[in-house]
Amino acid sequence: MFSRLEGTLRERREQSVLIDVNGLTYDVMVPGCVMDKLAALQPGSRIALEVFSYIQIDGNRGTTSFVGFTNSIEREFFEALLSVSSIGPKTAVRAFARPMAEIARYIDDDDRASLRKLPGIGDQKAKDIIAKLQGKVARFGLIQGEPAKTMAQPDHADEALEVLLQLQYKRAEAERMIKEAMASDGAIDSAEELLAAVYRNARVHESGAPRSKGRER
Repeated sequence: MFSRLEGTLRERREQSVLIDVNGLTYDVMVPGCVMDKLAALQPGSRIALEVFSYIQIDGNRGTTSFVGFTNSIEREFFEALLSVSSIGPKTAVRAFARPMAEIARYIDDDDRASLRKLPGIGDQKAKDIIAKLQGKVARFGLIQGEPAKTMAQPDHADEALEVLLQLQYKRAEAERMIKEAMASDGAIDSAEELLAAVYRNARVHESGAPRSKGRER
């Protein structure tokens, strides 16, 4: 299976793009929020997408389909949606119409009403998504900003930093967020715990509420 396609944009359709890779043209489905990022690209431009590929079986015929993303974190979020038993690839593509961080916060906040507004997501699917993913989407709620590079840190801090950089945080801001999270809880010993602490701190800053010490137990 493919994990990345890089070539020339031949055509941008409503829900997919055609990419010419050394003479082979691939029709790649693109979620709405990802398509928005490609709006400035004109036919003939170079394009590189991280892709999720899957085989669709129709009787005796199998067709390979591709879904494209601008970075691997978006693809991971898409795969997280697919881990919900009632969500298939086409439904996940339709539902991924809003920014990843926004959907992640709907899930984290148990906001079924907002999830139901996503294309293809009814009440039962919204319940299924929250039941499966609530408490597991902290890293996806952090995306914003400009690309950046790394800093030296303990292993789990360095790993968490790499995630923030893929989420397009500026280096100085990512370092500050990690430093604050580690200072608030000295018991953090994994990247996932550190990202969860960063996410909690970010939500506190947004709400203006006093920051609590330590992890939620």
